Amino acid sequence: MATEDKNRATAAAILPLVGGAANVSSIAHCMTRLRLGLHDRSLVDDEALKAVPAVMGVVEDDTYQIVLGPGTVARVTPEFEQLVEEGRSSEAHVVHTAEELADKGAALKAQRKAKNATPFKLFLRKIANIFVPLIPALIGCGIIAGLNGLLVNLGWLPSVTPALAAMASGFMALIAVFVGYNTAKEFGGTPILGGAVAAIIVFPGVANIDAFGQTLAPGQGGVLGALGAAVLAVYVEKWCRRWVPEALDVLVTPTLTVLISGLVTIFGLMYVAGEVSTAIGTFADWLLSTGGAGAGFLLGGFFLPLVMLGLHQALIPIHTTLIEQQGFTVLLPILAMAGAGQVGAAAAVYLRLPRNESIRKTIRSAMPAGLLGVGEPLIYGVSLPLGRPFITACVGGAFGGGFVGLFNQLGDSVGSTAIGPSGWALFPLLDGNHGLGSTIAIYAGGLLVGYVAGFVATYFFGFSKSLLAEFNVSQEPAPSTVANTGAATGSGSGTGPGTGTGTGGTSTKEPAGV
Repeated sequence: MATEDKNRATAAAILPLVGGAANVSSIAHCMTRLRLGLHDRSLVDDEALKAVPAVMGVVEDDTYQIVLGPGTVARVTPEFEQLVEEGRSSEAHVVHTAEELADKGAALKAQRKAKNATPFKLFLRKIANIFVPLIPALIGCGIIAGLNGLLVNLGWLPSVTPALAAMASGFMALIAVFVGYNTAKEFGGTPILGGAVAAIIVFPGVANIDAFGQTLAPGQGGVLGALGAAVLAVYVEKWCRRWVPEALDVLVTPTLTVLISGLVTIFGLMYVAGEVSTAIGTFADWLLSTGGAGAGFLLGGFFLPLVMLGLHQALIPIHTTLIEQQGFTVLLPILAMAGAGQVGAAAAVYLRLPRNESIRKTIRSAMPAGLLGVGEPLIYGVSLPLGRPFITACVGGAFGGGFVGLFNQLGDSVGSTAIGPSGWALFPLLDGNHGLGSTIAIYAGGLLVGYVAGFVATYFFGFSKSLLAEFNVSQEPAPSTVANTGAATGSGSGTGPGTGTGTGGTSTKEPAGV
């Protein structure tokens, strides 16, 4: 089957299982998930959906999220959108039914938001929405930067490396503009005005300006300055919209927005954000150089719970700031060890439940994705529903993080030139201060330690006698649950401990996805 036909078939299989075109209110996708707004959640057939071959799992947040994996989701989404449009055209005669579904869906959504949403989590979600769209460019430019560094070190293709350097560095030189654009868009302002104000930060001419007794440097304040400048621009713009007469709005509002926000940015935010950015870099270096092993142990061990609380989103601007300052973030390779612990734990579960073919089949199908850093199928299909294996997976992540942190403490910085990937997928993005070979070896060693520690902790401590008695039995699940019971209907990277039961399929509903 051609790739296009396969993607079309996947979209066609998913659509009726989410209630048809009339039940879909919005469509979007991130790196791994198709995110759907639904009018009526009760129309979704979760078990049948998880049995679709391309579906790795499902996740429920303020949108309904179907885990398809990197690459696949970007190809399936356009096909799904087209099918929805075609379906809406053919279902135009059921407008009244759709309106009723919308009312019911809105009430359900409001109930979920009232229960799960907090101001702090909503703010962090806004921050994530600003930076997540930048990840593909960070990955692409990061890999090109790594390739260019390799060619330079080997002395190969000297005529090509300057061009590769330009490709790798161009985006990072202007990342503040993209952050400003996305920030204004996310906070309800005019995106281009947010980008215009943020562009001041990277304009070379700021080197002729003195503020706080110092000469400003282009790029000073970085993404944090751009974030603050664009938020300020949004508030100035909204104030102007309230008070400026409509006849003058098109001239006065953008002028005052850029003027007021720009002056505050130049004579305040750039300096303050620059000091904060410098402090972040200094603190990260100090943390790993003085307490590397202990810090790595804690970061690697607590990252999965942090993700499930939705608090990991606060790390996105920190990663970006470190990449902007130092060329790589030293935190991401340590945090990636949480996934290694998860893989080791899943392998132990596979051996400890030899009679439960349902869970073993889930592990076999989800393990390749887990090795590449896509952890949702293993988390929500295996470790979290079982309970103890989730904790022992965190133990594996802690030991892997401690291993990488120890080498940072000894002077071997291991970093990533982009955010997003983890597991084996992070290898092309690795960078450090002692050469690529040393960096790769340390990161690979951390993964190995995470695998082994997660496996040992889970094999010996991940099961109580009652848990073994309940799950280590022959299972013959219904056809709709055999293929992909791998992800629970919780949030991909959501909050709270899972308490689901069954054979690797269900857990409690969790808020706050990524």
